[in-house]
Amino acid sequence: MKQSRLMSFVEAISNVVVGYGVAVVTQILIFPIFGLHTTLAQNLKMGVIFTIVSIARSFALRRVFERFR
Repeated sequence: MKQSRLMSFVEAISNVVVGYGVAVVTQILIFPIFGLHTTLAQNLKMGVIFTIVSIARSFALRRVFERFR
């Protein structure tokens, strides 16, 4: 059974929501090691940008794989 476009989108968003939290926590822990000092607000904003890019990437890849299935 093929996955619908809507369910592909829902799956991508679910995956990225979890990834968003992991990314923000990772930034908070890792940035200082490299001498980068950011506020929580800056980390959250960067996380939003990475999340949008990740949603688009996940959705596009899912559709490519679904097409060739």
